[in-house]
Amino acid sequence: MVHNARGQVSEARSRLLATATRIFYAEGLHSVGIDRIVAEAKVTRATLYRHFPSKDDLVVAYLQGVHEMEREGIDKVIAGDLPPADGLRAIAESIAAGIGSAHFRGCAFLNAVAEYPDRAHPVHQAVLAHREWFLRTVTDLLAQVGETPPELAGRHFVMLRDGAMTAGCLSDPAEVCDTFLQGVEGILRFRLGSAVK
Repeated sequence: MVHNARGQVSEARSRLLATATRIFYAEGLHSVGIDRIVAEAKVTRATLYRHFPSKDDLVVAYLQGVHEMEREGIDKVIAGDLPPADGLRAIAESIAAGIGSAHFRGCAFLNAVAEYPDRAHPVHQAVLAHREWFLRTVTDLLAQVGETPPELAGRHFVMLRDGAMTAGCLSDPAEVCDTFLQGVEGILRFRLGSAVK
């Protein structure tokens, strides 16, 4: 990562990443060329390649930026005073809010993995790393709700999220969000019920 004299990330890198993030999310990864990103970010090709040696490096940085944004939001929920079940509800509500937003175009990670199916590719690996973190985070919270092993419930939560992220582009987002939130509530009710048996 290139920094300026004060140790901050360079303005050109930030502009490149912001431009790529906007266009990649809206239009896809393979369909967007380097020339367009360079032109819209108002930098030279040499500047782009100084910060990102290849387009794949730029795509990975884009996904890492989305990951950091999502992680910050979830970390705030976890750091709050909510009981774990309410923390999971807050995470689900945040996901639903994203699906209901005006510029929603699905999950950046699911979209990326559809374009990079090779598991060994760095973009695919970035997707897997994000998903592993999300599954672990949700499962750790679910471990604090109920007494049965939380792994199945964690995978269930992630699958509900994946389905909602996909359906949110294909169906009425309000209905998708309602279905998703009810599904999460069902997981929590089941786990809370297991704690009192």
